[in-house]
Amino acid sequence: APLAAKLAETAPGLDLVVQPWLSAEAARRALAEGSADLAVSVFAPGEDGLRYTHLLGERYVVAMRPGHPAATAFDRARWLASPHIVVSGRGERTTPVYEELARRGLARRVGFVVPGFQMVPTLLRQTDMMALLPSRVVAAEGGLVSFPPPVPVAGFPLHLAWHQRRAGDAGLRHV
Repeated sequence: APLAAKLAETAPGLDLVVQPWLSAEAARRALAEGSADLAVSVFAPGEDGLRYTHLLGERYVVAMRPGHPAATAFDRARWLASPHIVVSGRGERTTPVYEELARRGLARRVGFVVPGFQMVPTLLRQTDMMALLPSRVVAAEGGLVSFPPPVPVAGFPLHLAWHQRRAGDAGLRHV
């Protein structure tokens, strides 16, 4: 919303099309093919004709509704016992967290897989599920409680990327 408001003020003739996020690789392909001009994702910079700007570093938190049974005494056992919501653009149940838990001989139950973060806060408020979410998603929503993950979970950098052939595009540079 802040980007849309600023662009309405500074570039009122600019049209934006927000595409669904499927994966960093899909975003990379869309930039290379020209079906997208800009992409925000977690990119590992490489020799692919793309240029990158680091936007921010993010960390994960465990989120749940305030009245969740684990909210008053959150620990690893309660975290593992509760069904989890996983966000996956491709509908995958396994994540790097799944792999880290398996390495430790642990497992969690995935109760719901959704394609994006937008559905997660509503699901959390209305169920006894938990979700491992970027801290900014939880902060922007409000009305949820959060805790540090009970196992180490690496954060991630978020990048803005574009193809070098568009580097001189004034509209793109403005955005």
